[in-house]
Amino acid sequence: MSKRILVLQGDGIGPEIMAEAVKVLNLANEKYELDLELSSGELGGASYDKYGVPLADETLERARQADAVLLGAVGGPKWDAIDPALRPERGLLKIRSELGLFGNLRPAILYPQLAESSTLKPEVVSGLDILIVRELTGGIYFGQPREKRVLANGERQAYDTLPYSESEIRRIAKVGFDMAMVRNKKLCSVDKANVLASSQLWREVVEEVAKDYPEVELSHMYVDNCAMQLVRAPKQFDVIVTDNMFGDILSDQASMLTGSIGMLPSASLDVNGKGMYEPCHGSAPDIAGKGIANPLATILSVSMMLRYSFAQTEAADAIEQAVSLVLDQGLRTGDIYAEGCRKVGTAEMGDAVAEALKNL
Repeated sequence: MSKRILVLQGDGIGPEIMAEAVKVLNLANEKYELDLELSSGELGGASYDKYGVPLADETLERARQADAVLLGAVGGPKWDAIDPALRPERGLLKIRSELGLFGNLRPAILYPQLAESSTLKPEVVSGLDILIVRELTGGIYFGQPREKRVLANGERQAYDTLPYSESEIRRIAKVGFDMAMVRNKKLCSVDKANVLASSQLWREVVEEVAKDYPEVELSHMYVDNCAMQLVRAPKQFDVIVTDNMFGDILSDQASMLTGSIGMLPSASLDVNGKGMYEPCHGSAPDIAGKGIANPLATILSVSMMLRYSFAQTEAADAIEQAVSLVLDQGLRTGDIYAEGCRKVGTAEMGDAVAEALKNL
């Protein structure tokens, strides 16, 4: 029976990078006889333009029926002036919440060919392999109440709420520990327990879950210190588990250790392993339509999808190997370009990965 994938191109560079990811996915589907069936839909600004909402009910239902979702990116200045409740990002938050995609896996791996592309010294980042496990459906991005208001004295005020329940913390902590068990058995839980009540509960629950994983070395770190340590000595980390907002910020910071956020894929999983897969970067409206965006994060998201949702390890490994081979050939999009390499555009990079995969 075919496995169904819903492809949501999104906005900005989304259609460009998705075209290359689908190119590689279709080749893998044929080469490894994966029996995957692809269909497409809209999310974010593209959905707003078509349906008047950032996530249409029809699209959400199709996402529920699919075995996995592959997403490009959402948002852009075109929709900045619309009702905040209808902005493209609300569609992204809604689909994550409605599908129960609470566990976000964001690997930050430095390909050895890109050591010179990092803004840090090669000796600091060479060999880097970090996995950030981010809670994705709770915390301040979803907390209620939230409001912008005008006080009696005429001053404007806004507030957001940062709630976490024990069950939300426990399930993401288990994901962090499970990931640590198949890696180097080191887990760093990042919070702000010296200030935030939600972080104090976070730390308590993580400590409780740790009792079920005696083989894993658990450490705790405040988020501000973690941000500093990621720049000072990033290779001290193996798996990091943290809340929604902290994970959002730290994973973007970690991306630059690898040379470019254009290299970082991600997986957002539910309790059964069904997931939505997307690059960590945004829609980059400033370069949209120019054919220069880096498609590798989206292509690597395809690899994560095949690995985590479909257990197609051989095909996933082959895509990652194809990306490495292309980097060996010296092909680089502008964000990872270095002297002595050949600068290529989005489509040429996708073609090169597809050709490398074909020849494996």
